Amino acid sequence: MSIKCGIVGAAGFAGVELIRVALRHPEFELIAVTSNELAGTPVAKEYPGFTGATNLVFTKHDDPAIDECDLVFLAVPHTAAMAMAPKIVNRGGVVVDISADFRLKDPAVYEQWYKVPHTQTELLKRAAFGLPELFPDDLARAAQERAQGKGALVGCAGCYPTATSLAAAPAVRMGLVADNAPVVVDAISGVTGAGKKATARTHFCFADENLEAYGVATHRHTPEIEQILGIPGRLVFTPHLAPLNRGLLSTVNLPLAADATRDAQEIIEQYKRYYQDSTFVTVLDKGIMPKTSSVVGANCAHIGLAVNERVGMLIAVGAIDNLGKGAADQAVQCANVVWGLPENLGLDTVAVPV
Repeated sequence: MSIKCGIVGAAGFAGVELIRVALRHPEFELIAVTSNELAGTPVAKEYPGFTGATNLVFTKHDDPAIDECDLVFLAVPHTAAMAMAPKIVNRGGVVVDISADFRLKDPAVYEQWYKVPHTQTELLKRAAFGLPELFPDDLARAAQERAQGKGALVGCAGCYPTATSLAAAPAVRMGLVADNAPVVVDAISGVTGAGKKATARTHFCFADENLEAYGVATHRHTPEIEQILGIPGRLVFTPHLAPLNRGLLSTVNLPLAADATRDAQEIIEQYKRYYQDSTFVTVLDKGIMPKTSSVVGANCAHIGLAVNERVGMLIAVGAIDNLGKGAADQAVQCANVVWGLPENLGLDTVAVPV
């Protein structure tokens, strides 16, 4: 099998990580990587780490080669995917979108948080949600559509929602969390999560030796996390920027239901059973908490759990690579599922050790 694929928006941090993963994938033939800004520039010139690995040159987003692709990854700003995805899906192609356009299932919620109307509501209804460990049925449906010769669309989960939801979802779904109580999330991301273009916040001189909260009470991943966990109106989400290149750590404070166990070891065992068939999720033993350095460069998520018995709170901590499991690797994992390939094909399960 040879799957012709293209990456639109390939020059950004998530896009270039997609190039790295796609080049080593045994079933992908990467034929187009686009960037309007860098059109005509060899990938290896902009990113010398690709020297000797590829002769690909960035082209414009309207490159006709995209029309030849069986699989297209969209690594573009929100609203851009709405404009690009329909044509690809309508001709029978598969789109895996790592932007925000096809994550939120309610168009009104999308408009509320992104301040623009959703212009592809029918396609939004068809979109599979790209978080394989928590929404396998969505991807199975997309795989069936592709097998029938139809186009398919996957809207991948964001980086903060992925780490947060993998840490919290089992407790919520098993009924361990108190109904109607607020869920408090403090999450920290590396600077690549803010995108390639430097800002006053992400410029080295301001980001280095600094830790700050941002998007307090207004971050756009809030409704996505609430949608995944099924806790509308209950999330207090505060993201933070840390002087790291990549990596994301999310600490989720979950109020335990009155009848839920307070035994941390019992909850850990429940989590391990929940994720026993998940290739990329590891639930750590009691007393061990995740580190971003343990997952960087891989498609892995590490989850640590503890119980604060005094206040009846479960603390669930999730660590991922924001460019890996939070973006590019997860997109490839979703594509593997849609194509009926082994879920881990072409993906690393061992992080960069130092």
